[in-house]
Amino acid sequence: MIRSMTAFGAARADTDHGSVSIELRSVNSRFLDLHFRVPDELRALETPLRELLTKAVSRGKIEVRATIQRRLATDPDSINVAALEQAASLFRKVQAVFPDTQAPRLAELLAWPGVQAAEESEDTWREAALRAAGEALAQMQEARDREGERLAAMIADRAESVAAIVAEVEQRMPQLVQEYRERLARKLRDTVEAAFPGGFQHIRGEELSERLAHEATLFGLRIDVAEELSRLHSHLAELKQLIGKGGGKKADKGSAGKRLDFLFQEMNREANTLGSKAGGLEVTRAAMDLKLLIEQMREQAQNIE
Repeated sequence: MIRSMTAFGAARADTDHGSVSIELRSVNSRFLDLHFRVPDELRALETPLRELLTKAVSRGKIEVRATIQRRLATDPDSINVAALEQAASLFRKVQAVFPDTQAPRLAELLAWPGVQAAEESEDTWREAALRAAGEALAQMQEARDREGERLAAMIADRAESVAAIVAEVEQRMPQLVQEYRERLARKLRDTVEAAFPGGFQHIRGEELSERLAHEATLFGLRIDVAEELSRLHSHLAELKQLIGKGGGKKADKGSAGKRLDFLFQEMNREANTLGSKAGGLEVTRAAMDLKLLIEQMREQAQNIE
């Protein structure tokens, strides 16, 4: 399945102590690159979160952002007065140095560690954080799949245009080669007559025709692009398989983006050779159009996992 590397997922899980929110932001990267922005209470979860993402994602730069929203106490008896006194003592010391410091608001005091009587441990937020991470990951993967389908459709559309150009060049090539041979034969005859006036009297017609045919054949071989067109057909067939449009086996998970990048390099090489062999304006234009379409597909492939 073609999957984009650009997506977003977010989820929240509630507990008796409050809620944990997880956000996942994924952008393009050659490899899997994970970055965590989590509060100290969730630092121990970086390893399980990394394992969760590594199993599901093979490429992309992913930022994991976690926040904790503690439930505010409504029962006065659940307030830890000692913790409040500690916060007040700290505030007085700060205010002694910075007199203009504003007193903390009630919500800020209630969120102060230890103010609420309910005790927290390493496992207080673990289950909720992992549950939120799983939901955020599923959401992100769905978005990556949807974007991947759109990218595959765009690449398939460009591939059809490439196939049409290749078919047109193939259809015109025999006529073009014949025209090149006739043109070269006339040019050779004119050159011989200009260099050796009357020279044809000393050259047998059969020998001259043989020489002209030989030169024309060599030139025809130099401009024959059948091999390049055949390889482009082969690359197009492989492309359909990779993006799931060929009705056959799809690429292994996580390998489509790298394989497509390599495939487009090969297709671009064939288009360059086609342009270098071009013996006429039609083939030159076809080669330029092919290079443009291949580059458009390559740009889209940069977003694929």
